Amino acid sequence: MPFSHSPKALLFDVFGTVVDWRSTVTNYLISQTHLTLSAPTSSLPSRTRLRASTMTPQDWGVFAQQWRNSYKHFTRTSDPTTSGKNVDDHHHDALISLLHDWELDGLWDKEQLEERSRIWHFLEPWADSSTGLEELNKAGIITATLSNGNVSLLSDMAHYAHLPWTRIFSSEHFKAYKPNPKMYEGAVRGLGLHVGNVAMVAAHLGDLKAARGCGLKTIYVERELEEDWTREEIEEARREGWVDLWVGLGEGEGGFLVIARKLNEGNEEECGA
Repeated sequence: MPFSHSPKALLFDVFGTVVDWRSTVTNYLISQTHLTLSAPTSSLPSRTRLRASTMTPQDWGVFAQQWRNSYKHFTRTSDPTTSGKNVDDHHHDALISLLHDWELDGLWDKEQLEERSRIWHFLEPWADSSTGLEELNKAGIITATLSNGNVSLLSDMAHYAHLPWTRIFSSEHFKAYKPNPKMYEGAVRGLGLHVGNVAMVAAHLGDLKAARGCGLKTIYVERELEEDWTREEIEEARREGWVDLWVGLGEGEGGFLVIARKLNEGNEEECGA
């Protein structure tokens, strides 16, 4: 049993932990570019058409990663109490900037840019996400987002990806971005629980370390290509033991289903004690 007692609530990081942003965004950019290039009414500048025609799937993968990196920079450096921009605004502006950097100006018009930038509302879940959340809910555990995304983004994503959250907590609620302690402490207060009864679930050790510093329990779920820490830093975190439950890539039923099983096993042990 990884915990002295099972948590009553789990707070989930979303991008990368619950949903596979990389594949979704990359494939979407490729498909929308193909549609634009093949549209009979398309009147792209010749330079843009040539550049878009030479973009490989690998190129679009790099583009998607840069878009994601720009989001990370935005949430690290922006103060939501003064900036006047939310994550949706950033995704829109960053898309325009990246298209310029890649010499793809004019690929999409204003309305299309708005639509393309909202792909982050409709990300595909990892295979275990929806069913895992359902199992946790059945066990009576509160499941809630704790994300830097705005409320409308998280709500759209929950509907699209069939994510049965009990609660949605967003940076908009706390006027801060993770890893600011206001996020973790605010969510715990919002749940009305003692901090020792709440665990943070994430595929990013930096997120978990910040949550741990605020007194939360921690659950690490490995997801492919999601961890920013180096191999040495990951191994050091394992040795230090501040992650309460570590779910490896490809372990058992996968991700959230493993969490549900292990917490259920822990509850059975508590009842039998």
